[in-house]
Amino acid sequence: MIDVRDITLMRGGEILLQEASFSVFPGHKVGLIGANGSGKSSLFALFRGEISLDSGDCDIPRGWRLASVKQETPALASSALDYVIDGDKQYRQLQQQLSTAEQQDDGRAIGDLHDQIAQIGGYDIEPRAASLLAGLGFSQAQLQQPVKDFSGGWRMRLNLAQALIARADLLLLDEPTNHLDVDAIYWLEGWLQQYDGTLVIIAHDRDFLDNVTQQIVHIEHKTTRTYTGNYSQFERQRAEQLAQQQASFEKEQTVRKHLQTYIDRFRYKASKAKQAQSRIKALEKLSAQAPLRAQSAIRFEFAEPDKLPNPLVTMRNLQAGYGTTVILKDIKFNLVPGSRIGLLGRNGAGKSTLIKLIAGQLEPQAGELALSTSVKLGYFAQHQLELLDPKASALLHLQRLDARASEQQLRDYIGGFGFSGDAATQAVAPMSGGEKARLVLALIIYQKPNLLLLDEPTNHLDLEMREALVFALQSFTGAMIVVSHDRHLLRSTVDDFYLVADQQVQPFDGDLDSYHQWLQQQAKNPDAAAPSEANSGNADTRKAQKRLEAERRQALKPLKDKVRKLEQQVDKLAGALEQINERLADADIYNEARKAELADVLKQQAQTQQQLSQCEHDWMIAEEELQEQTTDNYADN
Repeated sequence: MIDVRDITLMRGGEILLQEASFSVFPGHKVGLIGANGSGKSSLFALFRGEISLDSGDCDIPRGWRLASVKQETPALASSALDYVIDGDKQYRQLQQQLSTAEQQDDGRAIGDLHDQIAQIGGYDIEPRAASLLAGLGFSQAQLQQPVKDFSGGWRMRLNLAQALIARADLLLLDEPTNHLDVDAIYWLEGWLQQYDGTLVIIAHDRDFLDNVTQQIVHIEHKTTRTYTGNYSQFERQRAEQLAQQQASFEKEQTVRKHLQTYIDRFRYKASKAKQAQSRIKALEKLSAQAPLRAQSAIRFEFAEPDKLPNPLVTMRNLQAGYGTTVILKDIKFNLVPGSRIGLLGRNGAGKSTLIKLIAGQLEPQAGELALSTSVKLGYFAQHQLELLDPKASALLHLQRLDARASEQQLRDYIGGFGFSGDAATQAVAPMSGGEKARLVLALIIYQKPNLLLLDEPTNHLDLEMREALVFALQSFTGAMIVVSHDRHLLRSTVDDFYLVADQQVQPFDGDLDSYHQWLQQQAKNPDAAAPSEANSGNADTRKAQKRLEAERRQALKPLKDKVRKLEQQVDKLAGALEQINERLADADIYNEARKAELADVLKQQAQTQQQLSQCEHDWMIAEEELQEQTTDNYADN
């Protein structure tokens, strides 16, 4: 087993780990988690023997073969298939020795080497490599394509395949899902579940960790703690610990109550749609996370948009592509306030093309694309990280957006995204990818968009920031379209899925589990049709249904606004009550000299508690009324 005992690890004069200990047993699948910069990648470098400890011991069994994913890929002329086979170094060594023996006409050596190659599965290595590449999304034609012809993301997939073929005793994977789409992630999960070696994964994809790992090592406060179970089980265990430790548990309970209200609200619909079932599962997970969120430094929400035009976007017979190449055609659907759409489809099918089209980054080849004059677009894509001014700070970026706001107001806002104190005034240039992504999201949210276009928004974000984003998106009242390989984000924030395939964009009648089943059917029968609303009725019926849904949303808007305002009041009063209780926890306030102050604080406590109780009562009444009207609306149809 891997035995880490009382280690101290420093980098650049900074202590990453101090007196940390944990064990990884043979055959176990372990998730290594912690905030960005906490030392996860440094631990991988330690396991690979690339760095040394400052103190302590790290024992890895001698003779263990170790594999990890390269971060760089040379521009080689060799084929993708040969490059992946290079990952099995023992096979390549035996192959070279066999070539030498044949040149020397050494019959005995030739026989022995053929036996050794057979023992390690060398004679089926090409089909195994081809199978890995197919699982990761490569076509048959791409197998013989030179490595140098692939883009950066596809080269990372080649590196991943090279690590998987290595027959390692210890496999180290650092963010393996970052360059994969949902299809490839499902495949990788299945492969890793069958892997019989020892696996340590760094990942910020909670669904991936849930489906693959059986143990979590958490880095926090420069030390490690081990939890049995997957990521969701880790969250529950850690939430219980925090609940016992934190004096502010009352506030955490308020958050739990808030989340439970949503669970109850969606449970009424649980028997009506698979999508509702997925939403309930996600919200039940969020309930266990409330104490974790209560202590998080990352806190933000979307402000109410100034206007919500209906429709926001109209698309009729749209065609999109590049040059003379058609990627999508006959796109027909509208975006109205409350639309929450997730795009599904294989890599390269056109999901990002659709986002770019609506964002105005791509001109339509044909058809009509009409955006309301009141649309305020919030567009997130990875290339926007490069558009940040490298010399400017997070604070300065905000000041350029709103010169009238005070510095303190902007500091308060940007602090909710983790840019507090000196971090707010540091230049963008040395920031990590995660910090830049946080800043781009902060700039988008500050402008109060009513239409969000999010293309892989969680790339580079750690788990804490991902959870904060999920929580904020759940209360966003505008329309949004999301492309993401983070299935937890999709399950928690999206109401409808659209499948992008065969140059079409069609409603997908199902959830992510249905999509996974469809992918499996596609692998067996490429001509299988997707479950789609297009197969369940004619165009006039679908149009009428969409119009009725829009009318229902518009009718419910005043009540939804009331519920949201009451929620905000409850949160504000709960925070005020917590501050009052903190003042009363100060022993000095009970001194005779502060008798008048004590009386005043006690009065404030009573008044605030009364206001909070009344506000919570009004909120619950409004929630029940909203639920009744929502249920009645659906019953009428």
